[in-house]
Amino acid sequence: MSNAIVRMNPATLPDAGKVGYSQISIANPGRLAFISGQVAWSADGSAVPETLEGQTSQVISNLAEALRAIGATPRDIVQMRVYMTELNDATMVIVMTQITVFLGGEQPSLTGIGVASLANEDLKIEIEMVVQIPA
Repeated sequence: MSNAIVRMNPATLPDAGKVGYSQISIANPGRLAFISGQVAWSADGSAVPETLEGQTSQVISNLAEALRAIGATPRDIVQMRVYMTELNDATMVIVMTQITVFLGGEQPSLTGIGVASLANEDLKIEIEMVVQIPA
């Protein structure tokens, strides 16, 4: 059985592929990793970037490290959830621009969620993932 994740954007739903994600991702039976929400904290304890751009960059770096730790790549991401303290068209463009580069053409299912706050008052974004561990 193939370990490939099937991506779908049915014609009866809005075409999410135009903005870099899929409405549906189908993962085959196997092991899944649930990656905790990553925020703009670094392993070396350096300061949290002040801007959304800087925080998004650190979050994506953390996500890439989590994928490396389990031997996965963006191709193996089934779903991403993006939590933001300020969710609007302008902030989504900032975030999705970086996410699209990180994904390198892959289009997992993705949900954007506006929240009142995150784990620390300085944090603007948090991203969690469900990943199919490669066979």
